[in-house]
Amino acid sequence: MRLYVIRHADPDYPNNTLTNAGHLEAQALARRMAAHGLDAIYASSLPRAQITAQYSADLIKIPVITRDWLMEPEWFDYDVDPADGGRMPMWDIPGEILRAETAFHAWSTWSSTAPLSDPKYAADYARFVSGTDSLLSEHGYQREEGRYRILESNQKRVACFCHNGSALLWLALLLHIPPPVVWSSFWHAPSAVTTYLFEERSREWAVPRALSVGDVSHLYEARLPVQPRGIRGNYG
Repeated sequence: MRLYVIRHADPDYPNNTLTNAGHLEAQALARRMAAHGLDAIYASSLPRAQITAQYSADLIKIPVITRDWLMEPEWFDYDVDPADGGRMPMWDIPGEILRAETAFHAWSTWSSTAPLSDPKYAADYARFVSGTDSLLSEHGYQREEGRYRILESNQKRVACFCHNGSALLWLALLLHIPPPVVWSSFWHAPSAVTTYLFEERSREWAVPRALSVGDVSHLYEARLPVQPRGIRGNYG
């Protein structure tokens, strides 16, 4: 199976939709997804993910299946965001902090180390994992620690339209990397696609491998710029 984890296209957050640029991104993305062919499309219930997914669904002629757990967790309480005075999400903790504290680098300690020691972080992550486990078991793979027992070998192509925060949690889970390490190392641009192959090297086990991370080649093909939503450093 190939799993495509896709961040929604460029968002218009105040109006809970996409920007004009975002609609163009979603159209370019849909052409890409149609070229791959998809057997199932899932999306978070938020409009920006639903609208992005619908472009692909309309072109491929399959429905969008809503899964609430694909929304990013409500972890917008790390610090004041200098851009708009709101709260910054936990996945935007400066990398210099996450890389300096080795407790963030281990599964056994990342969620018991301040500022991630509030029990809600571990609980919300567990809910996300429960959602992924349910979806993947529907498609033939049952997680056992860092690998997946093959219930049904298949060549399906499945897409999940979500958000930067939830796409990063997918990456942490599937590549078996503690979330803070992923947060300080990766970012998904609007409409970016990360492709995972559930590689079956035996008849019993599959292991997810990232074939590409945060790919935006559809934007380059359509001659569209990459929007830096959610990147806070010296992007330019």
